[in-house]
Amino acid sequence: MPFRKPRDVSRTGDDAPASSLMGYVWRMSEWHQAYVCLLAVVFALIDLIPLELQRRIVNEVVESQNVPLLLQYGAIYLVLIIVHKFGKFVLKLYQGWLSESATIYTRKHLLGLYGDQSDPTEDSSGRTVSIVGSEVEKLGGFVGESLSQACVNITMLLGVLGYMLVVEPRIALFALAFLIPQILITPLMQKRLNELVEERVGYIRDLGDEISNMTEAKHDYCLAILPKIFSNRMKYFLLKFALKTVLNVLNALGPFTVLIFGGYLVMQGQTEIGVIVAFISGFERMSGPVRELITFYRVAAQATVQHRMIAKWVSKHVDQTPDQTST
Repeated sequence: MPFRKPRDVSRTGDDAPASSLMGYVWRMSEWHQAYVCLLAVVFALIDLIPLELQRRIVNEVVESQNVPLLLQYGAIYLVLIIVHKFGKFVLKLYQGWLSESATIYTRKHLLGLYGDQSDPTEDSSGRTVSIVGSEVEKLGGFVGESLSQACVNITMLLGVLGYMLVVEPRIALFALAFLIPQILITPLMQKRLNELVEERVGYIRDLGDEISNMTEAKHDYCLAILPKIFSNRMKYFLLKFALKTVLNVLNALGPFTVLIFGGYLVMQGQTEIGVIVAFISGFERMSGPVRELITFYRVAAQATVQHRMIAKWVSKHVDQTPDQTST
């Protein structure tokens, strides 16, 4: 089984840290990133086919009472569900393998840098514990799902939107107005969230430094840091959940628009009830990708902060370990 051992990434780097987060992702995954993105797009396209099946079942099968055609569409629908769910299982396993391979390599490399420096006491062990532990966990976790998950969501979003514009552009354009504000709001909030993440990482590193060499004076300093961490997290939660609430309201208005405006068109004989059924399902499929793309943007921004801070740490040690590859 190919996923039982971590991927060998020992030949992928050089002595210097990767210049960017995407540079790190490529160094840790190389062409595997392209393969996992391709799988993600294929399975996302498969998940779009049921939209048309829903429309046809309501408009063609139910009205005509054609039982053989109903069973035929039902069998196709069932096969697509099984293929898609199994495909997602394989995709998640692949993504997890890339993430954990990046994590174990990065930890080995950073431990090598810390252990091989001429005077290990120059760098606090507490800071190293924080970096090698939770910080690398988050950074490595970004490798597996970074580009491929974005590919899934972009494919779903564009696929559903394209389908809706072809089938009934009036409803699609009317409801699309509730999706655009989400794209505009998120970057404005994310900048402040990034600042809070970087601030919190600094607090956690300082706390680890002091705990690793605890004295009475440092104990008081640790107690003074804790309220700062609490305040930082509450500010982060306030902004994060406020943004999420606004986005959820906008997402809910899409199906509402389909029901009201689409229902009016049905009553006027200008569209079919099957279109409304397919569109409501379509907006549910769009709201997920939009929400996940916004989450991806937020996670990518935070991972960029994380990578930049780890890269600074690496740069301080890399001259003392010339034979090591880097993060």
